[in-house]
Amino acid sequence: MRVTGSEIGRVASGARRGEDLLTKTIQKITLSPSWDIPFDKLALSQSNVRRIKAGVSVEELAEDIARRGLLQSLSVRPVLGDDGTEIGKFEIPAGGRRFQALSLLVKQKRLAKTTPIPCIVRDAGSAILAEDDSLAENMQRVALHPLDQFRAFVALRDKGQSDAEIAAAFFVTPQIVKQRLKLASVAPALLEIYAEDGMTLEQLMAFTVNPDHARQVQVWDVINSSWNKEPFQIRRMLTETSVRAFDRRAVFVGVDAYEAAGGTVLHDLFQGDDGGWLEDPAPLDRLMTEKIQAETETTAVVGWKWIEVALDLSCCDSHALRRLSGDPAPMTDDEGAGRLADKLHEDSAVHDVDGAGAMEQGAYAAVSGWQLSAT
Repeated sequence: MRVTGSEIGRVASGARRGEDLLTKTIQKITLSPSWDIPFDKLALSQSNVRRIKAGVSVEELAEDIARRGLLQSLSVRPVLGDDGTEIGKFEIPAGGRRFQALSLLVKQKRLAKTTPIPCIVRDAGSAILAEDDSLAENMQRVALHPLDQFRAFVALRDKGQSDAEIAAAFFVTPQIVKQRLKLASVAPALLEIYAEDGMTLEQLMAFTVNPDHARQVQVWDVINSSWNKEPFQIRRMLTETSVRAFDRRAVFVGVDAYEAAGGTVLHDLFQGDDGGWLEDPAPLDRLMTEKIQAETETTAVVGWKWIEVALDLSCCDSHALRRLSGDPAPMTDDEGAGRLADKLHEDSAVHDVDGAGAMEQGAYAAVSGWQLSAT
């Protein structure tokens, strides 16, 4: 088949007409302009749909703006006069909490009334209602995933901020910062499962009790195929080879001595752990043996014929033992005199109590007799 030059021209011309038609059907988006408007020219709009206070308080938001500035512009519309012309003021249908925070700073004289405020200025004649803008700003906002917050705290700490500085910047306690950092330290594989909603936050909290990532993943593999996925079961499995801090061995040795010997104590930052878990039984057992030996040598000096040490006593251990009954040692003259004085004092006290009781009974009888005669 042969195509002539005139046919090629007609095809090219048709293609250009198609491109022109497509260009005409696509409408270009025009964004609203951004202006810096003096604060005293702004006012909160009645079209703002937020009525109920929720989330970060206005006071905290004001402090945050004072620290870092305004991160997001206000959405405003010109106020029209009775004749339909702009009067030089603007109302805020979207961004009311930011405006209230700025108002608080102005009231505190920390911000001048004429300070330029960055604003997105909507056309007064826009076909989109002011309530529509206000609702869209709040409904289309996507909350930060908790894992993103955990990792952000880690990034701040890695760049030199202390737990106290992070806490002050985001109006939380240092303990909450420690908890968030601890959650971010869980095995990456488990964090990805949590990010995909394959694990609850309470389960993730339970995994923080043991920093061993391999053990965490191992426990999750078992838990995930089990009917019992409760956080307490996760904690139990992660600490089953550890020793509780209230165990008599730990109490006898002392947690401070255990840590001084290089032992590690596991703690649960999300619930009471009764002192935590001693992760390394080996140094604990060594310290206990050494301390028992020292106590044995000290006791032997007193004069015991033999001493046998055991960590536990069973019922069989007491089977061959017999009870020793002894006669009380005679008291010395001084001890006898002191005991006699104590006995006399006790008898005197009992006599006084009995006498007082008799007087009360006599008085009651007299009052009762008077009442009977009166009736």
